[in-house]
Amino acid sequence: MKNGTRSTPAASRSSTRGSEEVSALEPAGSESQAPALQRGLNILEFLACREEGATLSELSSALSLSPASIFRLTGVLEESGYVRREEPSRRFSLTRKLLLLAQPKHEGRALVECCMAPMREVLRRTGETVQLCCLAGSESVMVEQLPSTHPFKYIVDLGSRPPLHCCAPGKALLASLPTGEQAKIIQELKLERHTVRSITTKKGLQDECRRIQSAGYAVDEGEHFEGIHCVAASVKDRHGYPVAAITIAGPSARIPAHRFAEFGAVMMEAAREAALNYFG
Repeated sequence: MKNGTRSTPAASRSSTRGSEEVSALEPAGSESQAPALQRGLNILEFLACREEGATLSELSSALSLSPASIFRLTGVLEESGYVRREEPSRRFSLTRKLLLLAQPKHEGRALVECCMAPMREVLRRTGETVQLCCLAGSESVMVEQLPSTHPFKYIVDLGSRPPLHCCAPGKALLASLPTGEQAKIIQELKLERHTVRSITTKKGLQDECRRIQSAGYAVDEGEHFEGIHCVAASVKDRHGYPVAAITIAGPSARIPAHRFAEFGAVMMEAAREAALNYFG
């Protein structure tokens, strides 16, 4: 009985302390039950939009947090492998760890692993940079890349997020979506002009999607960057839903418009092989 009477108040006090500790962590208005986690996520989201990275002071100013808080949070993120701090600029940037965590998997098979052999074959046949992209909201995110064998090559940072409407993999993904989902995304897109060839009207993008559906592949004829051409095909599941797109990218002199159909056939073959590897 004595043990029982002692344990009950102790448990009660422990429960009370736990409630007080949780309450102490909650910001005013209970906007978040884990403010440190929220601030860490804010740092990751901010860096995701900054290809050049950011210094401690830039993060502090942009996120309205003290330098001491930023220092502690980035220290944890760096130790965990989510960010790196470049020398001598001292700028923070994202690592590939988030891409690896977010990589789609099907029955234990990783998407990138299943796409690598077809991508290497595309590299062998074309000599151009081969990229693997996935859909991320209104953007396509580049999750893997094999650099061109040419001395002059087009490469971008992993995690780059070109807009759907002006890059070949983005358009290939968009065109492969079910009609309702495609229409919803097109309605929400901001069709910004990046070059004189960028599609800037919703009707124009809808027409482009129909052309891609008919041809089986998408092209970017200098629509995102002047002088850079891309050809892409989507990797689809058994129901025709796109899980990724494989694309080549390079200078227009090596990927001219009159060879788009030739390269398109190569990309469609690679996409089919990747889908077979991934879905079985």
